Amino acid sequence: MEHIATSSLLPQLHLKRNDGTELDLDWVMRVQANTSAIERRAATLPGRRSVKKEHQAAWLLKAVTCIDLTTLSGDDTVGRVRRLCAKARQPVRAEILEQLGVSGITTGAICVYHDMIGTAVDALDGSGIPVAAVSTGFPAGLSPLHLRVAEIEESVKAGAREIDIVISRRHVLTQNWQALYDEMRSFRAACGDAHVKAILATGELGSLRNVARASLICMMAGADFIKTSTGKESVNATLPVSLVMIRAIRDYFDATGIHVGYKPAGGISKAKDAITYLALMKDELGNRWLQPDLFRFGASSLLNDIERQLEHHVTGAYSASYRHPMG
Repeated sequence: MEHIATSSLLPQLHLKRNDGTELDLDWVMRVQANTSAIERRAATLPGRRSVKKEHQAAWLLKAVTCIDLTTLSGDDTVGRVRRLCAKARQPVRAEILEQLGVSGITTGAICVYHDMIGTAVDALDGSGIPVAAVSTGFPAGLSPLHLRVAEIEESVKAGAREIDIVISRRHVLTQNWQALYDEMRSFRAACGDAHVKAILATGELGSLRNVARASLICMMAGADFIKTSTGKESVNATLPVSLVMIRAIRDYFDATGIHVGYKPAGGISKAKDAITYLALMKDELGNRWLQPDLFRFGASSLLNDIERQLEHHVTGAYSASYRHPMG
């Protein structure tokens, strides 16, 4: 493979943060979603981009830089988190990167529960890789509001630079848009300088129109990212939902000039799916949204398949999964 410019794979920072806007219910209520048209468009996406050889390898390396490498299990240990952080620092084996002519590749972030923030911050010291923490009573988001706000504040104090919050789905299902806006504003304030990703749990919102309206309100309330899922719902990231959320981001940018990021999470485990999502971002929002400060995958097993595909590219043979451990 010819050398890929490493700078094209790394974050481009210094965007203005999303301070939010006043709640505009007229704008919110104008938002609709033509489900059949969205599903038809989404069905065409996997076959629209066919990239091979060097081009495929370049797309996959880009995907690696956009992964929030995640462990959210009740049996997480200090050792597991440290091993995951080591993988974030060196996500693809050095000999593969050498043959690709690339160096300095890391994942976009490490995502953990609050209790593991200190471990991750220590393990990633000097790497520049941020720690993201799930918060606000993840995954259900049903603890008292003051406790959810306090959880954010504690995670920021512990060193998390990104906070993945969960919204109250009931506010969306009952169309209580003011309550959703106020909740998100309180979360945004608690994050301080840490970036906030709003998890919509789209599989529990009932309709694509609800997804579109909830996306817009979270951005009005100051979300730096909007994210599909906790990964714990029965339905997580899908292409129709992604199309709706990405177009909401585009509408918000057109109206405000503010860049908001997107994070599909849950169920994305194959390299070919990662390329489909990247192509969707490029088509709908442009190249700027292919950088990890505006696009992330919430994933744990995706990196395993990407590394196997990259090894196949340079050696012509597929390796066993156990040769690419996550932690």
